[in-house]
Amino acid sequence: MNINCSGQLVDLSVPKIMGILNITPDSFYANSRYDDLSKVLIQVEKMISAGATFLDIGGHSTRPGARPVDGDEELSRVIPVVESILKRFPEALISIDTFRSEVASKCVEAGAVMVNDVSGGLLDDKMFETVASLNVPYVLMHSRGTPETMQQMTDYDDLVIDVLDDLQQKVAQLRQFGQKDIIVDLGFGFAKTADQNYILLNHLRDFEVMNCPMLVGVSRKSMIWRKLNITANEALNATTVLNTIALMKGANILRVHDVAEAIEVVKLVDFLTVGEK
Repeated sequence: MNINCSGQLVDLSVPKIMGILNITPDSFYANSRYDDLSKVLIQVEKMISAGATFLDIGGHSTRPGARPVDGDEELSRVIPVVESILKRFPEALISIDTFRSEVASKCVEAGAVMVNDVSGGLLDDKMFETVASLNVPYVLMHSRGTPETMQQMTDYDDLVIDVLDDLQQKVAQLRQFGQKDIIVDLGFGFAKTADQNYILLNHLRDFEVMNCPMLVGVSRKSMIWRKLNITANEALNATTVLNTIALMKGANILRVHDVAEAIEVVKLVDFLTVGEK
């Protein structure tokens, strides 16, 4: 299972790690916030050295209740970071975490090779057409509403079927625009209750019918620390547990704050399943 990142084929039959770089002042996990280019580059070097395949750069926090920023502010945060990373690490594979087609387009022009849209096209009706024209992989995430409203939109007739149906419809729309590589993200924490997140994780295999690679992003999220009555800072061990489960249920990409620990998970799960391949 390969995806084409601007001419570089990435084999997802062995799961890959995507490191999180939040260029925002208000992301939920303080240690993932970077507001100084030198600090960004230090963290990028650590992530690449630890084994990250992708770097996911976001300039707009999407945590519940996050303060919205306009497109110009988002671009002013992320473009210098994309350019600086590629100047220092020209082989880096950068994903731009945005729901705006204009930001996606300008970041790809600056050298990003993937678009990660937490709104699944809901917040910009030009996103699907734009990303297809950019000819880069697109992470299609399930969500509802906006960061301000999504936690009031958690009513489903049948959670798994409803999420699957929504994603399948959007995959079909993307294919009509000519989008080739689509990566599916079930949207853990987005318009989902804590319990619903665990139901979806347990049913991850059901989404293989879409024949798309699957990205799982549960790193240090509230679905972990609220359940355990701890903080995001204390949630690494539990994140590792859920990442292990995700890989054993078919995840192809793990989006994480802690790259070295996630790489260990990939290696150990691979050792565990080597006799089944």
